[in-house]
Amino acid sequence: MKKILYFLFTIFIISACQKKELPVHQPITIDIAPIVSNTLDDSALAFRHQRIKAELDYYLKRHTVADEGYDMVARYAEEGNSQLKDYSPKGIPTLIGMLSLKGIDRQGIGATTDSCGNVIIGMWKADTLTVGLRIDSTGIFAGQLDNGRKANGHGCQQIYEGGYYEGHWNDNLRSGFGFFVDIRNLQAGTWRKDRFFGEHMKHTSDRIYGIDISRYQHENGRKRYGIEWNDLRVTHLGRRITGNITGEVDYPVRFVYIKSTQGTTIRNRYYVHDYAACRKKGIPIGAYHFFSTIKSGRMQAKYFLDNTLFRKGDLPPVLDIEPTDRQIAKMGGAEKMLREIRVWIEMIEQRVHVRPILYVNQNFIKKYLMDAPDLLDNYQVWIARYGEYKPGIHLSFWQLSADARVKGIATDVDVNVFNGYEPQWQEFLEKETIK
Repeated sequence: MKKILYFLFTIFIISACQKKELPVHQPITIDIAPIVSNTLDDSALAFRHQRIKAELDYYLKRHTVADEGYDMVARYAEEGNSQLKDYSPKGIPTLIGMLSLKGIDRQGIGATTDSCGNVIIGMWKADTLTVGLRIDSTGIFAGQLDNGRKANGHGCQQIYEGGYYEGHWNDNLRSGFGFFVDIRNLQAGTWRKDRFFGEHMKHTSDRIYGIDISRYQHENGRKRYGIEWNDLRVTHLGRRITGNITGEVDYPVRFVYIKSTQGTTIRNRYYVHDYAACRKKGIPIGAYHFFSTIKSGRMQAKYFLDNTLFRKGDLPPVLDIEPTDRQIAKMGGAEKMLREIRVWIEMIEQRVHVRPILYVNQNFIKKYLMDAPDLLDNYQVWIARYGEYKPGIHLSFWQLSADARVKGIATDVDVNVFNGYEPQWQEFLEKETIK
């Protein structure tokens, strides 16, 4: 009786899927209403489609065909989840595909279940289930399966809540390259055991690299160093960046951020000289302030404004936020910290008429900024994350190492890369710099 039910259910599902056309820019295109009830009304569904399209547009604008997975994301943006349809079995189920009979190899379209009792509709060849469509409590998976009827190889999954993943799987977990998109973000890059590590970005001369400096680029113990501004070239990306480099690392320094102040008492003694030299060289330049948890945001903003130069064409000011959990607790907790941050950026924005950038690490975003959408949605971020993998969130700059080598600077240097290529960089300089 159970096998007969599988047979009837298979015909029903395949018919429901194959009758649907897949419109452009509609990531949720196969009608899953026969399987689960869709509780979203038309306005909520339209909002979801709009947000997903915005995430796709953001990704495609900042990547090219040279980037891993670009073609896969571009096809999804154009065709929606057509891979589900491509993987769904074509034709009519047969008894030899439906029934597991001793001495007879299963062949053709049939249905079965996995170890969790989820229904799988797939194509059998020589008694082996090669590809299939699985329906479970989270959504619909379609793709390659192993002998244990687990996702293994290429496949895609349409999640009922609206998310979509396409890429490689291993033992039912996302592993290898793949991309996931929902209304919050698009993550394209390397996955390991269902965890997203980030985009394994290719480093080429087409990227926009820059540095951030402070007094530490002038001092090492008792030794003092100058900067040879005419010779600045990034020659080494840091010891953690060992792969995905095309050609020789010999990149021009396209932007510079200089530390200006910290708290309400510390000034970078080299700031004014470095600012003048950098500006004379014609390199886009900006200043940053190191946030203190023991002084108010208002006092720190005033100190930064009183001791920093702001001229036409300068990059947006940056607030460097690096407190420890203990420091945050001592100042009164996360809400108090976020209030002081808001005061600082509002005062700076009123003065220079551009929105400051927030310099944070990825853990800070997950722990604190996810609960402050006014900051995360309205202000650009600069992420510090050292290693091969670029953070999979919206950002302006990625600080990928703190031990890079730059011709013209004697000490190690923080190296950063802009999130985009030359067109996006020119757009950033036009729209985001001080007027």
